[in-house]
Amino acid sequence: MAEKRYLFTPGPTPVPHEVLEAMSRPIIHHRSSDYLAMFESCLERLKLVYRAAGDVLMYTGSGTAGMESAIVNLCAPGDRVVVVSAGYFGERWTTMARGFGCDVDEIRYEWGESPSSHDLAARLRESGGAKVVFLTHSETSTGVVADVEQLAAAAKDAGALVVVDAVSSLGAVPLETDAWRLDSVISGSQKALMTPPGVATVSVSADAFAAAAADGGARYYFDWERTRDAQERSDPSFTPAVSVVIGLEVALGLLLEEGLEQAFDRHTRLGRACREGVKAMGLELFSPDDDRSAVVTAIVAPEGLNSGELVQTLRSRLGIVLAPGQGPLKGRVFRIGHIGYYDIFDITTALAGVELVLAEAGADIERGVAVTRAMEAFEHSHV
Repeated sequence: MAEKRYLFTPGPTPVPHEVLEAMSRPIIHHRSSDYLAMFESCLERLKLVYRAAGDVLMYTGSGTAGMESAIVNLCAPGDRVVVVSAGYFGERWTTMARGFGCDVDEIRYEWGESPSSHDLAARLRESGGAKVVFLTHSETSTGVVADVEQLAAAAKDAGALVVVDAVSSLGAVPLETDAWRLDSVISGSQKALMTPPGVATVSVSADAFAAAAADGGARYYFDWERTRDAQERSDPSFTPAVSVVIGLEVALGLLLEEGLEQAFDRHTRLGRACREGVKAMGLELFSPDDDRSAVVTAIVAPEGLNSGELVQTLRSRLGIVLAPGQGPLKGRVFRIGHIGYYDIFDITTALAGVELVLAEAGADIERGVAVTRAMEAFEHSHV
């Protein structure tokens, strides 16, 4: 078993040493002045990353907790909602909404397809609209990053509220909460925000707050109004994940210090480098070969090779941790994540490991070509 680990999953992602150092300090009470000052700073930094003037709420939990908060605040049993689904996490919206009794109209695409705003507009027009449209910005099961701006415009034109799963996209690729009129955007600490798992963040528009107040459904821990009131008083409703929030405040500072546009540029170039290295090995991309796919690169395993076995071999032999395929892609694809705390040398490490293991498995791979092509793509690409 390799002792050193190289983490290339699309979440959790590597954590900068500054964040780890902050989290390792002695625990503080969540109602102390030290914590509350940091908490207020964290909330303000989240607004900058979300590009939202309104409230961003914080919950202890994974991104899925934030997704559930949107459903329980905006939907009542019997409400008609539309889910745009093109992968594992789009299907999660459908499963959750049905679990809470919603009348779900699913626009379902094949895994790997990119959703169309024209399809959404037509469905809403034909069906008479919906209360909420649920979207997935970055579908990490396939590598597809949807055009949320256009999808949201179609939904808003039909009078629907727009809720977006941006768990893996926030901070990695452009997302404009206010400019795109997104009513609720959900993210998590463990992806591009470079912090360990444990915190879900949820932006809520004025229209979404109004809809939640009018609904009056059953909720407690995830009650948006309760959480907003507590945050305005700088007094968390419930015990937060203190150390994770402390780390998140530092990580957000690092992201804003780099600059969001610069972070987006870096992710785009890393995605290009990874795809070019993959193609240089003669492997087939499953994710789209375009700049929008800057979160994760999904790769089809060579014929006769199970991608799960490849991932396990990389982990046990070299300490390189990639992500296997999910759902119908299990055994067929493997994924290299490159969101958050990554640079070009991380990408070349992942590619070199894949190259080595495939060559040892008998694949016709020219040694060294992937790293060279990736470096060239990164050096000569400018957004």
